[in-house]
Amino acid sequence: MSAYDVVIVGAGSAGSVLANRLSEDPTRSVLVLEAGPVDRDLMIHIPAGVHSVWHKPGLNWNDTSEAQEALGGRGVFQPRGRVLGGSSSINSMVYMRGHPRDYDEWAQAGLTGWSYDRCLPYFRAGEARAEGGDAWRGADGPLGVCRSSYDNPLYDAFLEAGAQAGQGRSDDLNGYQPEGVARFDATKRHGRRCSAAVAHLRPALRRPNLTLKTGAQVDRVEIENGRAVAVRFHHRGRAERVEAGEVILSGGAFNSPQLLMLSGVGPADHLAEHGIDVVADLPGVGGNLMDHATVVVQFECRKHFPIHRIDQPLPKLRAGARWVFFRDGVAASNIWEAGGIVRGNDRVARGNLQYHFAPVGFAYEGDRLSVSQAFAVHIDLLRPESRGEVRLASADPRARPALRFNYLDQAEDLRQLVEGVRALRALVSQPAFHGLAGAEIAPGAGATTDADIAAWVRRALETDFHPCGTCAMGDVVDDEMRVRGVAGLRVVDASVMPRIVGGNLNAPVQMIAARAADMIRGRAQLPPERPPFAFDSDTKVAS
Repeated sequence: MSAYDVVIVGAGSAGSVLANRLSEDPTRSVLVLEAGPVDRDLMIHIPAGVHSVWHKPGLNWNDTSEAQEALGGRGVFQPRGRVLGGSSSINSMVYMRGHPRDYDEWAQAGLTGWSYDRCLPYFRAGEARAEGGDAWRGADGPLGVCRSSYDNPLYDAFLEAGAQAGQGRSDDLNGYQPEGVARFDATKRHGRRCSAAVAHLRPALRRPNLTLKTGAQVDRVEIENGRAVAVRFHHRGRAERVEAGEVILSGGAFNSPQLLMLSGVGPADHLAEHGIDVVADLPGVGGNLMDHATVVVQFECRKHFPIHRIDQPLPKLRAGARWVFFRDGVAASNIWEAGGIVRGNDRVARGNLQYHFAPVGFAYEGDRLSVSQAFAVHIDLLRPESRGEVRLASADPRARPALRFNYLDQAEDLRQLVEGVRALRALVSQPAFHGLAGAEIAPGAGATTDADIAAWVRRALETDFHPCGTCAMGDVVDDEMRVRGVAGLRVVDASVMPRIVGGNLNAPVQMIAARAADMIRGRAQLPPERPPFAFDSDTKVAS
């Protein structure tokens, strides 16, 4: 076909949901263009294979940020999925929605339809929770979600220590109590990764009105008289053009703003620098870049557990065989099975830091991962004040964009991460870890002052893989994700978030896409739902 009702650029978390929901209408022809391959690599589907897949060039854009001044001139590796399912096929599978108040703040800032009571019905409708549904959780949706359950005493110690340290305990961070330490939920089903492609796209591909092209690198969107009319792309070495009634960009926080700019939509002066004719002068395109910066603190473990030898040939072989025959054991674990949303100080209104806990230590030697008798904890900064930008490095669509995060540009961000290290040390010092926690490996016992810890943070800071905000609602797109000044063009992915939410982004992106699909189809949004939350006694949540 040379024309479709809808062309979706990107088959990641958002694009997979859109393809499924929009093709439910048999009168609507839908084309999905994905730059990467089909998700056939077995390691995608084995949860513990996460490290190997996000280091494979064929499955990953393998971006790196520009040199970061606050990090001593280091660039920061930015893996993004380049495969069916996008980053949901290479991530660590943590299912986290973010605090309800995050969405209420979107509404208070002017996006009135995006309060949490408007989003919760879509979270619930999209989820098939293995443990069943309730007022907060869904049981009948397409996305397989389950409570992490790999048995290791270090997880138990972490949860008990969190309560002992006064940092809170939750039975479900996506439910009544969205703060404290907890067992995480994961996007898994029957011991396998449940990516957006598995949950949404593959079932929809049975429909005759849905077409998928992989290995399709989009060059630009054609815009005539203020309307998107076609998409130009390369497929199997040949330049192609397809007309579209509507174009939806779902390439993520890097690719979507890049494609807008290549199509003449963005800051006029920047486009002129690259010889691109301006179709719509939108200065916000590519700005407002946010991410969850993270540092990893590690401690020696005084006791040996089987997972501490998982990188050795025989244990690895046994784990693989266990997964093949029973779909359980360590290979069915996403490793980061516990964590928490905690407060690093008494001034914040809600948890400003996130832990991801693994019962094993690790180190990188190039691309090779080695494990050790230790345990590790990511400390994420949930609501950074620093902002970056995505810019064109070239007018060539095959050139990767320039990523300028400006990590730690605001002093407050560094201060909160320093507080996070101190909070984690307080947790690990609790009685629950006695007999388990050994010497601190990183940053190490020698880092005692705030200045010491801050210096280590600058050396150790990385991304926790949650870039967003570069085509923000209220600025670049409206509250229905329509690009301002261009008819027939929307952006639907993490880039539309006006402010980053306090948790992993995969679940929110799928929720946003499901809401967008109803908007595109002209269907009424699901009725709002507002169950009680533990924080209601503190401050009433806007709705």
